[in-house]
Amino acid sequence: MRARLSHVDSRGAAHMVDVGAKAETAREAVASAAVRMKAATLALVAAGTGARGKGDVLATARIAAIAALKRTAEWIPLCHPVRVVGIGVDLRLDRALPGVRVRVAVRAFDRTGVEMEAMVGAAAAALTIYDMVKGAERGVEVLAVRLEEKRGGKSGAWRRAAAAAGRARRRVK
Repeated sequence: MRARLSHVDSRGAAHMVDVGAKAETAREAVASAAVRMKAATLALVAAGTGARGKGDVLATARIAAIAALKRTAEWIPLCHPVRVVGIGVDLRLDRALPGVRVRVAVRAFDRTGVEMEAMVGAAAAALTIYDMVKGAERGVEVLAVRLEEKRGGKSGAWRRAAAAAGRARRRVK
């Protein structure tokens, strides 16, 4: 099967995919991001004071992820609004990075997937962490906003680890 861009028609024009004929099914996606900062800045986050007294960095980032992912169709021009039925936001301090690891899981019951919602949530959480700590450190980096896995719909399940293993097997042949 030849790969194609789903949001580009045969003439090369961008368009919104018609999902009207698709069945409403359970859809799930998980996305991640990482926010790298100096160990001293991470210590401020861990202490719960944030930079310059802005408050609980992780609680604010969690709310930002939830609020943003529910508005994905307003952010990404060709995304359909979806009925989100469940959200999980996991924010973990990682002293080895050093920084914060973001993981956002989204569940919906709809005609299209929630990959973009998960990635928008991860990006919003990461950018909120940056905003909260920029007074202490301007050099913070938001890294690797990416889809980790998805389930549901016509294309079924996909997992980053499994995809990487498949690429490695193809290179060996």
